[in-house]
Amino acid sequence: MKEHTALVTGANKGIGKHIARLLAAEGVTVYVGSRGPGRGQRAVEEIGAGVRLLVLDVTDPGGIARAAAQVDRLDVLVNNAGISPSLAPPADTGVEEYRRTYETNVFGVVAVTNAFLPALRRSPRPRIVNVSSGTASLTWSTAPNPQFTPGSGAAAYRSSKAALNALTVLYAQTLAEDGFKVNALAPGIRATDLNPRAAAAGGDPAEAAHGAVRLALLPDDGPTGGFFSWDGTPVPW
Repeated sequence: MKEHTALVTGANKGIGKHIARLLAAEGVTVYVGSRGPGRGQRAVEEIGAGVRLLVLDVTDPGGIARAAAQVDRLDVLVNNAGISPSLAPPADTGVEEYRRTYETNVFGVVAVTNAFLPALRRSPRPRIVNVSSGTASLTWSTAPNPQFTPGSGAAAYRSSKAALNALTVLYAQTLAEDGFKVNALAPGIRATDLNPRAAAAGGDPAEAAHGAVRLALLPDDGPTGGFFSWDGTPVPW
């Protein structure tokens, strides 16, 4: 894919690393966003050709500005970096945990997206993919036969991803006239170090990454403002 450039945040491990690898395999030049330069460089070396390290802590405004200054044009932004400090229900979750979680999962996405918007506007086909969670679906959580056990916890994480879904819709609506496609991905539970529940899961992170790449490379008639599972099926808000 000639002169196509992407940035994946939190790409030194887990789903993000697989997204970077798959995009590079499509011929995209990929910036591997990593908070730690050492871990990021190892990921770059492991992925191989087509990727570059971009030191980027999504909670550091100065670092975000320095990273954005290094990228002149961007076709794809994948907001993948996220945290889930605990699996506690809301009554057992302190305010500081909410603040810490939202700092990465919500405010970090806003800060990175806004900082890289000038570079994205230089692309003829800008795409933004926000890695969310099926557990953020209010419909799936409250339907007569809910997908998730009521009160199953991870209140800070799940509510932060619900906020991210709202932002996805707002960005999609306000950027549509500029040709942007902005969508959210529900990757499914994957064997990553996000939290103990994920670490014990058997889901392949690479499978989820394919869903992100599909949204990252949408054609001009592709959807925007949507919420999709890793396999491409729509997820209810």
